[in-house]
Amino acid sequence: MSHHPLDRNALDCIAACNACATDCGACFAHMVCKDSKNECPGCCIECAAICRLCADAIARNSPFAKQLCKLCAEICDWCAKVCGAHEMDHCKSCADACRRCAEACRKMAA
Repeated sequence: MSHHPLDRNALDCIAACNACATDCGACFAHMVCKDSKNECPGCCIECAAICRLCADAIARNSPFAKQLCKLCAEICDWCAKVCGAHEMDHCKSCADACRRCAEACRKMAA
């Protein structure tokens, strides 16, 4: 791993991943122990974990960052679909953050 300055796409992706992980955590906190018609809040824990891992990998110029970004985008798409099916504000915020993160991760994975 050599250290290179992070470009705009990398910085944007780190920010999107961290924001997504935060919103997923908030959604999880609101939904835990509540009835859900789908995989929320479980998807939020999966998504937050990969987002944190992805942000860290990008920050350290990991040779696996692109692969992690690709996986992160897939998990974010899944979480956005699951949380987006709910009407609560925290689920909508989570879904929006997941969509933004997926887009940023796809740019990094390209």
